[in-house]
Amino acid sequence: MVEREALLNRRIEEASLNAWPALHQMLLDGWVLRFARGFTKRANSVTPLYPGSQPIEEKVRFCENLYARERLQSVFRLTAGADGADQAALDHCLEARGYRLADSTLVLGASVAPEAVSPRWSVLTLKEWLNAYAALTGMPSKFMRLHGAMLNAIRTECAHAVLRHGDEVLACGLGVVERGLLGLFDIVTDPAHRRQGCGEELVRGLLDWGRERGARTAYLQVTEGNAPAQALYRKLGFAERYRYWYRIGD
Repeated sequence: MVEREALLNRRIEEASLNAWPALHQMLLDGWVLRFARGFTKRANSVTPLYPGSQPIEEKVRFCENLYARERLQSVFRLTAGADGADQAALDHCLEARGYRLADSTLVLGASVAPEAVSPRWSVLTLKEWLNAYAALTGMPSKFMRLHGAMLNAIRTECAHAVLRHGDEVLACGLGVVERGLLGLFDIVTDPAHRRQGCGEELVRGLLDWGRERGARTAYLQVTEGNAPAQALYRKLGFAERYRYWYRIGD
């Protein structure tokens, strides 16, 4: 049972990287180094995937030099529970080198069951969705282009979903299906319509969309301090599977 859960967590970890692709990446002895011109930490960080054979400090210095060449901070994304190990040696190494701890995040999972879909729920083209997302979040145009390039690089089926009342977009989000898994990303509600169930309507629509495409397990990430979002997702049956955090260099 424990081994099966650990395997599912590893699949979720891999799928989450595929569902949020960087513009460029390279492999380094069990680590994947991702680059996206500074847009989001996840797409511009080092993620250890499996144990390597080279000295950790030697690999850390290599990463620091490479990210410095790109004029980016050195950022490492560390996981606990995704593969049965907490990557403590790397975490201690980074702490000793002055890396600060940031953004502890929970990865939640839930079984996908049939959902009643709101008539206000619909799927847009990527361009239409990006405009809606930018309007809700105030995203600058330069980041819209990067965001669009990353989402356009997703290789599996993706839903660019919104919840609308007439022509007004109340909430939007992404669903990405891969090998029986449904990843939920960029879930955001218009500030004027929060605490009205819009986020729940949107997520239920995405869950049913994923179920129709063979997804059996849904997953998403939520920061440890975001209590309202955690309450919403737990209401929908999500529970913690594992967590990750970042170590950020100067």
